[in-house]
Amino acid sequence: MTASPAPAAPRPSFWQRRLIAPLRAQLTQGVTPDRLALTLAVGTACSLLPFLGFTALLNLGVGLALRLNQPILQVLNQLLGPLQLVLILAYVRAGEWIWRAEPVPLSIPTLVAAFRADPWAFLERFGLTGVHAATAWFVSVPLIVAVLYYPLRPVLRRLARRA
Repeated sequence: MTASPAPAAPRPSFWQRRLIAPLRAQLTQGVTPDRLALTLAVGTACSLLPFLGFTALLNLGVGLALRLNQPILQVLNQLLGPLQLVLILAYVRAGEWIWRAEPVPLSIPTLVAAFRADPWAFLERFGLTGVHAATAWFVSVPLIVAVLYYPLRPVLRRLARRA
C-alpha cells in the first residue's frame, strides 16, 4: 500500500510574504530589532513629508546620517505614497491652525493646473501653504516616531526570537 502524499503547506499570505518574511530576513542578517524598529519609525515619518518628490531624498539623507537600512527606507517610502497624498491636506489644515492663518481653498486640479501654468507663480501663490504644511509635519515627526518605535520594539524582538 502506498502512503498518500502529505498535504501541501498552505501558501503564505500576502503580508507574510511581503512584510514578515523581509523583516525576519533582516533580523537573521544581524540587524537588531531595536534598529529595525527605528528604521521603520523614522522611515514612516520621513515618508509622510507633505511635498511630493522629496521623500526619497529625505529618507536617503536621514538614513545615511543615522546609518539606517536604505532598502527598507525606500520600500517603506513607496508603500506610504498613498497615505502621504491623503495627509497633505491634513498637514496644510493643521499648519493653518498652528499659524492661525485663513484656510486657503485647495483642490488637486487647481494645484496641478497652477503648477503647470507657471511653477514660479505657483510658489508665490502657495508658498505659505507649504510652510504651514511643513510646520505641521515637523511638529508631528516626534509623535509619529514614538508611536511606531516603542510598540514595534517588542513585536520585532518576538519576531527575532522566532527567526
